[in-house]
Amino acid sequence: MKILLLDVESIGWELIKPEASVYEDSDEKSVSVKDALVMMLSVESDDDKDVAEKAVADVEKIMKQLKRGRLVIYPYAHLSNDLADPKSAMQMIDSVYKSVASDKGIEVRKAPFGWNKKWSITMKGHPLAEQMRSFGKDERKVYKKAKPVSVNTAIVRKSDVSGLPETDHRTIGERLDLFSLQEVSPGMIYWHPNGMVIFNELVKFIRERQLEYGYTEVGTPAIANTALWDVSGHMEHYKDNMFRFDAEDESLALKPMNCASIMMIYKSRRWSYRDLPLRLSDFDKVYRNEISGALTGLFRVREITQDDAHIFVREDQVEEEITNVLKLINEFYSKFNLAYKAKLSTMPDSHLGDEKLWSDAIGKLKKTLEKNKMKYEIKEKEGAFYGPKIDFDIVDSIGREWQCATVQLDYQLPQRFGLEYTGEDGRGRMPIVVHRVVYGSLERFLGVFIEHSQGKFPTWLAPVQVRVMSISEPANDYAEKVYGELRKHGIRAYADLSDRTLEYKIREAQMQKVPYMVILGKKEQESGKITVRDRAGKQAHDLELIEFVKKISKEISERSFSNEL
Repeated sequence: MKILLLDVESIGWELIKPEASVYEDSDEKSVSVKDALVMMLSVESDDDKDVAEKAVADVEKIMKQLKRGRLVIYPYAHLSNDLADPKSAMQMIDSVYKSVASDKGIEVRKAPFGWNKKWSITMKGHPLAEQMRSFGKDERKVYKKAKPVSVNTAIVRKSDVSGLPETDHRTIGERLDLFSLQEVSPGMIYWHPNGMVIFNELVKFIRERQLEYGYTEVGTPAIANTALWDVSGHMEHYKDNMFRFDAEDESLALKPMNCASIMMIYKSRRWSYRDLPLRLSDFDKVYRNEISGALTGLFRVREITQDDAHIFVREDQVEEEITNVLKLINEFYSKFNLAYKAKLSTMPDSHLGDEKLWSDAIGKLKKTLEKNKMKYEIKEKEGAFYGPKIDFDIVDSIGREWQCATVQLDYQLPQRFGLEYTGEDGRGRMPIVVHRVVYGSLERFLGVFIEHSQGKFPTWLAPVQVRVMSISEPANDYAEKVYGELRKHGIRAYADLSDRTLEYKIREAQMQKVPYMVILGKKEQESGKITVRDRAGKQAHDLELIEFVKKISKEISERSFSNEL
């Protein structure tokens, strides 16, 4: 029996149609459950009553550990390649349900077996929020993934995203040629030229803002000896989420977070109180061993690009620096027209350090939020293992919430790494670290924004900003000239000089969500002017090319979200 346990803020499902002849009847076609532990369950061919009892006992133990009183049992066949037959699986899941339901202290719901479902889930953010379990007749194992038993070259292919909704970011990503998902690299993104343009523009934007706020950029290795993670506490609190391996008698790991490596940069030289605050940013990739069944497009990946930053401060600088971070986050999400909710996450059960330091850190975050008149809610026990944090959940165009930006206050890692600066009195003192991301994961942010905008990117983000099209072949030379002028001014333009009809060219540009089309025929060639059509269908005639260049250049430089004639 394979189980994926997820601690969620909410889970919902809508029944679409039965997948096979064996399925459970259900009067509830749409269900939503909040604040629950979700037990995603695959029943295997040799599972019996004893295996089910082991699973139930383990889940009840975890519920007590997390102090959860609500369980959702969700049949999920994607955790195993050795499944029981549908009838046996349905009976076993029902047995698990009845066993848990007999515990009066647990409220339990079960998703019906055998249905194709449309489902959504919002995870909580703490180290124990995702746990994989395997139960057999001999023993229980806790693991991340099984080792492949053989090489399968059949997986050297693109992942199939057919059948997904038209509004899904994976569908839009394929249609606009932004990225692909490949089966040889589950949870990792293959960025195509169009997608890389957007990715780089997002990085450029936050880099510019960080320079204005006094950040300096650094970079650190992707691989380190696990001794680094022993010192940081990750091996104790996070190792199941790490990719670890041995090489030349060394125990190594891909970094799951940047924090420990940044501590090493700070530790490499001496610092004075005059040097603080020290704001170090990076755009390194980090790697987290997410369960394959939980990977979802850009939303949940194994290779993550973070706009990470660590700010080393004195005690008297904490409030001002957190205020600056809150200001940056507010400016940033306002630019994208994205609403957000602030949530203060407190000390989890599995944590580093004593409660007094945690209490002090939580108090400072509360004080700063309230001083800046920011409304927030408390998320009990969902802080990082080394410190409390403020999470910012952005709200998309259909009301879904996505956790992106985070601010964390950390007394633990500076202490564990023995970090110091020389105080004004000449004595050594320990700095405090503010951890901060604005996008969070660039992959997740872009996935959210693709669905939020439905691929209608503002001009400054659009892979192709202007599509130049000739009405007929005699206008091709003039179209080439206009195209060259746009490119000379740094505008991402594409020239369609094919012999297809104008209607076809316009439809193609609209399908690619290009912000502007420049339409050129005999009239425009003779007048030396241009006709421009925007994405919404509005058209302007007899425009001077230089005036259009000025307009679009202004939109790009200001990163405007108002892109129309």
